[in-house]
Amino acid sequence: MQAGKPILYSYFRSSCSWRVRIALALKSIDYETIPINLIKDGGQQFSEEFQALNPMKQVPALKIDGITIGQSNLSVLKQVGQENQLTWAQKAITSGFNALEQILQSTAGRYCVGDEVSMADLCLVPQVANAERFKVDLTPYPTISRINKTLLTLEAFQVSHPCRQPDTPPELRA
Repeated sequence: MQAGKPILYSYFRSSCSWRVRIALALKSIDYETIPINLIKDGGQQFSEEFQALNPMKQVPALKIDGITIGQSNLSVLKQVGQENQLTWAQKAITSGFNALEQILQSTAGRYCVGDEVSMADLCLVPQVANAERFKVDLTPYPTISRINKTLLTLEAFQVSHPCRQPDTPPELRA
């Protein structure tokens, strides 16, 4: 095992990568980012070099002490097909948010579960960003919206935001 600075192989818009960036920021873990563009050159995640690192060919991949951990969900959107992505994403997000809004009625404090940031919050913010990206009306979800707004004021959520990543295209930067 080799010790050293963790390396996050990431794509700025990946909600899964964003969750990892938030967690690293919350824990004040210094890390190096290596951007993996999921679109350029047919998807850099399919390169032999990246596939040797992560045979799943997905981001994020987090390399810590010589061990690589990976996970992602872009492959689902590809399976749905370009023409069905908007409808499918809206339906999936709305279904999840309908349930979550109800659950939050009994768990929410300042954040999803009381007044301490939890894993639920790390998942919520990127999913709300996905909802906005896929034009989901957030009006029916006042608790989700309130918590999201509160979380976005925290430094860990700001520094990890997709608009602030090294591989963010200039037109999408904050």
